[in-house]
Amino acid sequence: MASRGVSLKAKGKSSKGSKGLEDRSLSESVKEWSTWAMKKAKVITHYGFIPFVIIIGMNSEPKPQLSQLLSPV
Repeated sequence: MASRGVSLKAKGKSSKGSKGLEDRSLSESVKEWSTWAMKKAKVITHYGFIPFVIIIGMNSEPKPQLSQLLSPV
């Protein structure tokens, strides 16, 4: 049987001091926040693009009817 090596790495707090810990937690918070924001932006873009195009089309000159905007011809 293969023996498993014992890990000597410290778990939990880093040995760099409190500044390293604060930087790490700040960077992790920024990463989590940016990931959350990008997910929300993706959903908003996904569901808002076609209505946005229709609204822009309805406000252009000459003013088309909704059926003219939605028809492929």
